[in-house]
Formats: sequence, C-alpha cells, structure tokens
Amino acid sequence: MGSNSTGEFGVVVKRKEVIAAALPVQEHWLPMSNLDLLLPPLEVAVFFCYDMKHEHGHETSSILISKLKKSLAQALVSFYAFAGEVMQNGLGEPELLCNNRGVDFIHAYALVDLQDLDLHRPDTSIQAKLVPFNNQGVLSIQVTELKCGGLVIGCTFDHRVADAHSANMFFVAWANMALPKPIPHAHAPSFRRSLLSPRRPPNYDHSSVFDNMYVFISMLSAPPKDEEEEEEDRLLSRIYYIEAEEINRLQSLASANNNGKRRSKLESFSAFLWKLIAAGGDDPNKRCKMGIVVDGRERLNNHSRGGGRGGGKADAFAFPMQNYFGNVLSVPYGEESVGELKEMALSEVANVLHACVEGAAKEEHFLGLIDWVELHRPQKAIVKVYCKEDDDEAAVVVSSGQRFPVSKMDFGWGQPAFASYHFPWGGQTGYVMPMPSTSKDGDWIVYMHLLKKHLDLVDSKAPHIFRPLTPTYLNLKP
Repeated sequence: MGSNSTGEFGVVVKRKEVIAAALPVQEHWLPMSNLDLLLPPLEVAVFFCYDMKHEHGHETSSILISKLKKSLAQALVSFYAFAGEVMQNGLGEPELLCNNRGVDFIHAYALVDLQDLDLHRPDTSIQAKLVPFNNQGVLSIQVTELKCGGLVIGCTFDHRVADAHSANMFFVAWANMALPKPIPHAHAPSFRRSLLSPRRPPNYDHSSVFDNMYVFISMLSAPPKDEEEEEEDRLLSRIYYIEAEEINRLQSLASANNNGKRRSKLESFSAFLWKLIAAGGDDPNKRCKMGIVVDGRERLNNHSRGGGRGGGKADAFAFPMQNYFGNVLSVPYGEESVGELKEMALSEVANVLHACVEGAAKEEHFLGLIDWVELHRPQKAIVKVYCKEDDDEAAVVVSSGQRFPVSKMDFGWGQPAFASYHFPWGGQTGYVMPMPSTSKDGDWIVYMHLLKKHLDLVDSKAPHIFRPLTPTYLNLKP
C-alpha cells in the first residue's frame, strides 16, 4: 500500500469557516416525520477521492476550494435543512430549526499521496482524519488537499435529518452547481412532512410485525461500563471489492431450486454473508439476525395524503416521493439460530430474507409504521436488529448503496477515483453497504463494519469473494 499504508500521516487544518445558503432563509421549524423519529442520533460519513494530476488544468487549489464553497452556498438554498440545527421540542423529540446556521467547512492538507491511503482500513486512514466530526450543525464538510495534488471531500451528516437517498440528492445538486448546472425543478427536494402524516385516525394491524420489530428505548438496559472489550468483540471497518462474476455466481446459487424465480443480488449477497457469519458460531442455539434496509419511496409514490386530511385523498400539488428529503426507511430482519443457518442451503436462507423484504416493500407496511409511531409518541423506539442481545451470535444490517451517485460527483475535474460511505455507528450491530465500483462496471465496493471475529471469517473463508481494496484495483498510480 505504500509507506503510509498504516494510516500514519499528518493532517493540517488550514482554515475553518461556516458556509450559509447564498440567499436568505426565513427561519422556521421543520418537524421530524414519524419515520425520522425512529432514528437515534447517528452521524453518517461519506467521502469522495479525486486524482487531480491533470484534470483541473491551471486552476490553483485556492480556486478549487473557492468553487466548492460557492457551489455549496448555492446548493444550500434548496437544501436548507442541511444548514439548520436539530433541537429538542417540549416533548423531548428532535425538531429541525431551519435558521441558515450554515455548514461547518474545513480546508485541510494531508501529508500523504492518494495511492498511499489505506482505503481497505478506513478506521485509520479516513475516520477523524479525512471526514469531520459533526459538532453543532446538521452537516459538516472537510476538503483535504493531498501531497500528490489529489483531493478528498469528506462529509458527515445527522441521520435523523436525512437518509442516503436524501444525501445523494444533495451531493449531486452540489456538484451540478459547481459546473454550473441549475437544479431542475423536477429534482428539487420536497420537505412536505404531510406526505408522511399519520392517517386519521391512526391505525395499524395489531397482528403486524411492528410490535416485534421495534423496541422502546426506555426498555433497553444500559450497556456495562468500565469493561475492557475483548479484541474480537470490537467493531472495525473494512472496504472490499467483489467482482461481477462472483456476485452473479452468488445470485445463481441463491436462486437454485426456486421454480425459476431469481433472488435479487442484494438478497443473495446478504444470505451468503448471513451463512458465513453463522459458520463461525460455536453454539448452535445462539441467534443470528440479518436486516435489510428498505426504502419506502417507491412504495408510497402513488399515495398522497396532504396534511393528514384523511385516508388517501389525492393531493394534486404533492411532490413525488422520489424528491422527498428525510428518512423513508424500514429495516425488516430475519432471525435464525446458528445451527439452522449452517444446515440451510444458500437458496433457503435467501428465501427467508426475501420474505422479510417482500413483507416490508408494500405501501401498507409504511403507512402502518407511520401510524404505529404516532400511537406510541413520545416514547422513543428503535428497530430491534440495532440492539444486539446477549444470546445473539451476531446482528447485521445490510443497506444497498447501488444508487450511490459516484459518476455524477463531478465538480469540474472529473468523477471520483473512489468514493464510499463510512458508518462506524457504535453498538454491537454490524453494518454493510455495497456500492457500485468506480473502476469496473458490475463490480461492487463493499463497506463493512463488523466485529473483528466476523471480519476474520470474511478474510479466511471467502477471500475469493471479498478482496481487500487496493490502489492497483482503483488504477491509482504514482
């Protein structure tokens, strides 16, 4: 990986400032939707690496940074939620104050070449070095010049305000403003919380999954303090790539003996990972949980309930759900014993996951979830798969990043040589996100945040599938 592959390099902050929207924003409160309220305070990071040897011509670094700041201020006019602050209301629930407080913007320099960044181990090379901490606002950005002339743009945002779909909309708009390309009206973000208002009266099927799927935070026991973690019980982040042939092979195996019905690539991948993690368990009775994040926008796209005026009255002025800015997520999960997963064929495991996803990928699931939250407010709830229990061998959540807009992140000097989410969210639940490769069509880049013992299983039992990300694969050369 080069002389700095351990991640030992210095970062010097050249300037810190706050970038506000280019036009005034009338101060107002924007309530969190019921689906936002299911998110605990989590910070999500994403970073984009640019190999800048020839792409920006004679532009100096100061001109490039100025262009990024100017386009950011322009993008924040439409995406003003990212320039606000999260506060608590009288019920103790988070609420967004849209006050144009602005985005913390850090300009830094790192004494390392892009080809020497150990992207396989982002805990040492990226975290707290090239992505910023989010101190007060909703979004923080760090732009770091590298010794080789490359550039890394790291962003950290509050998950309670935006999911990946919403953040992707903003990132693309920011890049377009730098070109410059205005945001088309059809792609402007919608903050209309009425699109996710509960029904009147709220109702859900009491035999539904929600009571089993979520747990109230007040019912959770506090984690033990002052106990040293065993090394294998630490969660670490790694980034791998998977070649297209291997993904297709997993899909074929997961779809075997299934009457011609093919499982999705994400279901097939998740089923393989589920079995792989279970293979390392010694106690056959311990449980393994596997969750898959489902985006509800497509399921709710034909449903408009403007302002909660009743169950299903069409709102001719509603923006399509694809433009909705906020969280529209559900995390259904499967739960099986270690022994059962070891015995099951990959196709059987994929069928279990498919049934979980299929049950949540419906309009009524999301309408019921919105109503379930409404009937239990102000109690705070969280999906159970986020809370690994003592009798669990593992709990892992997989989120698809296949719509990660890497090819659209061109600020005028070409698309990134590499980009990834970075989400070391704490707790004991693992998090995995596959994204499209920047180097080869059909390949996946896979961000994995798992217990060390499970990463060891990945490395020892499936090295032909999970290959450590290297500068060679990314075509990065001195």
